[in-house]
Amino acid sequence: MPKNDAGQLILVGVPGPELDPESARLFQKIQPGGFILFGRNIQSPAQLRKLIDDLRDVSDVEPVITIDQEGGRVSRLRLIGSEPPNAQQLRDRADLDLIRNHGDITGRLLKIFGFNLDLCPVLDISYDDEADNSLRGRCYGRNVKEVIAKAGAFNDGLRGTGVLSCGKHFPGYSSAGLDPHHELPSLTRSREEMEAEELAVFRAFSDSVDSMMIGHIAISGLDEISRPASLSPAIISDLLRRDMGFRGLVMTDDLDMGAILNHYGFDETMRLGIEAGNDMLMICHRVEMALAAKVAIETMGDRLMPALESVARCKSRLVPPTPFSVEAFQKIDAEVRDLRIATLGEEHADTRSPEDGKRSPVELY
Repeated sequence: MPKNDAGQLILVGVPGPELDPESARLFQKIQPGGFILFGRNIQSPAQLRKLIDDLRDVSDVEPVITIDQEGGRVSRLRLIGSEPPNAQQLRDRADLDLIRNHGDITGRLLKIFGFNLDLCPVLDISYDDEADNSLRGRCYGRNVKEVIAKAGAFNDGLRGTGVLSCGKHFPGYSSAGLDPHHELPSLTRSREEMEAEELAVFRAFSDSVDSMMIGHIAISGLDEISRPASLSPAIISDLLRRDMGFRGLVMTDDLDMGAILNHYGFDETMRLGIEAGNDMLMICHRVEMALAAKVAIETMGDRLMPALESVARCKSRLVPPTPFSVEAFQKIDAEVRDLRIATLGEEHADTRSPEDGKRSPVELY
């Protein structure tokens, strides 16, 4: 295995809106497989495109460049443009064409900046629209059939632009009473109950999303020793890969979340993540730990090969950026505004979601 290959299994955040010399040296050394951007990275359309171009320039292998561009409060690009409606607002409008159009607009918007993977659609079922588990406003349905139809419409629209999609948060945590950004949720729920609800949705998407994000939640019926799904071979290798036949890219949710930090050491987390069957380990905020992550896993030798092969397959399908101009961005941004009006009415054309008053102090993903 070439020396730098282990870095391909790391999906890392970027400290700020510019690629500073120290970060550039770090990334050149590690050669991360991908980068995830947040609000801290976004100041203007031209600045964002330059940042992504710079990240591609320091990468020997074309990187995954991803972001959470869902709708409503989880729409990073609303910092420089219009806020699209969220999944629940589109769900309640009950127009599949609008949802599919949202996916298409989102994909074309992302390509303007150089993103090639969007971390959505959310495939969790909303059992309680007001639950305090970070999913408020982000779910396409209240039952299996509704999620499949409406998240599927978004997924079709997005993938039609060439931008890859990601189903999240496998195996489903909308029944959780805790927010994994802060602590590990744990559910006493049987395999049969999960198969009838959450897993039925993910099975329906196993051939139509390009990647899956594994959530930080322990479910008794899926892992008898109550490991977080993101670190569980029973849930990733056995259930998702073998039973469901998923062949796409598998990534952890952010390993900087309290659900993991409060219970596992850093090196242990990295090794357990790969052993569980993940292809990419996500480190969103402690960017300086990316080198330590690479060191922790590169000694695993041949055990890295399945993940490396999966990352390579995914990268063979990445689309290049479209030509950038501020005018091109503004044209697509106007479509986002029109979509918002079509979904919520003219009176909501220039306002933020009512849920902004309930925002978490952390960025959700």
